[in-house]
Amino acid sequence: MTTTSHPVRQGLAAGITMLAVVMLLVAGTLSILRGVAGVTKDEIFLIPSEYSLAIEVLLVAVAIGMMLTATWARIFAYCLAAISIVANFASLPYYPWWSVIIIAIDLAVIWAVSTWNPDRI
Repeated sequence: MTTTSHPVRQGLAAGITMLAVVMLLVAGTLSILRGVAGVTKDEIFLIPSEYSLAIEVLLVAVAIGMMLTATWARIFAYCLAAISIVANFASLPYYPWWSVIIIAIDLAVIWAVSTWNPDRI
């Protein structure tokens, strides 16, 4: 048995990974804008923590690192997806459909990031 991956599996993993990167980049950028509105004490947006702006900047940095195929970004992507799974599991009684969908997306992201080999593309 050889250690090479199937090209279709690599393509699917790369596609899901890049989709996750784009979603992470968009979500991080929009969260930064929301954080700026919260820091300026806008009355429309309520920010639960003063550290949320740093988290959004981290999300954008991880997305950019994933685009550059950095190993540290892949590790952070695993961690962020795992934290998201735990957080959505905790909110399962309050938002069941949303939580299940996000948990499924996080599992797909973990699979894609762990399966994707950027050196093969």
